[in-house]
Amino acid sequence: MLKHTGFGQTSDAFGGGIGEEQFSSFLRQAHAAEISERGGVGLAECIFESLKESVDER
Repeated sequence: MLKHTGFGQTSDAFGGGIGEEQFSSFLRQAHAAEISERGGVGLAECIFESLKESVDER
């Protein structure tokens, strides 16, 4: 999911190159592990509340 959002894409900040491209996947994996350890990004709760409000309005 993070890869498709562009998270961890290489930039010119560190000079780029093949090494940066290879290790960016490790950074994405580490961030994904942290996100899942902390319970996600909160998207499920937001969707649930939105759907609940929609049902309540009917």
